[in-house]
Amino acid sequence: MDYFALILIEHTCDHHGETAERLNMQIQLEPERERQLIERAKDDPEAFRELYQHYLPKVYAYVAYRVGKKQEAEDLVSELFLKVVERISDFQYRGAGTFPAWLFQIARNQVNAFFRRNNRDSNPVPLEDLPDVGESPGEAVLRKERFAELREMIGTLSPRRRETIMLKYFGGLRNQEIARVLSLDERTVASHISRGLANLQLKLVENSQDEEIDENEFTKQA
Repeated sequence: MDYFALILIEHTCDHHGETAERLNMQIQLEPERERQLIERAKDDPEAFRELYQHYLPKVYAYVAYRVGKKQEAEDLVSELFLKVVERISDFQYRGAGTFPAWLFQIARNQVNAFFRRNNRDSNPVPLEDLPDVGESPGEAVLRKERFAELREMIGTLSPRRRETIMLKYFGGLRNQEIARVLSLDERTVASHISRGLANLQLKLVENSQDEEIDENEFTKQA
């Protein structure tokens, strides 16, 4: 796996502090089980709760990394699942991957509408406003710093590469599902992810070199 992909996986967290790697290790819903839950969820709260609990961490991770602020992320995710409740009766299951693609299309539209409504883009925000992603106060500060750094670096990517990276590593979607969300073919998605990671690796090297130069200058002055 690409080195920068490992960094993204390590630092992607949900609101309980779980890493994306841990989320991706969760047992995937079998297509037939998912289909049954979707059908039952149209009038069975328990079935909907199971779908909600399965997808909430990934949806929250994606939204939180896009908007940056904990309260805004929580509000958007709450609104999103209310929309899902309202619309799930109209959803038609067409095979594995169609439900998460549909769910993240709603999430993506919700976030884009939020930015339009507030007349701002996904810009860096103060550390104190970032979601709490650590397990202890010390870890929280460190993770928030890395969170901010990652968001800033990802913000340098082209919009399409930024979107595919976020859906892949923050939303935990497979390439096939990302292709459905963005109305692209899988090869194009794979290309955007590959080139986006290469861009991020280059940025990481540049930042490391800048830090080394700053450290050397500090040493000389000392």
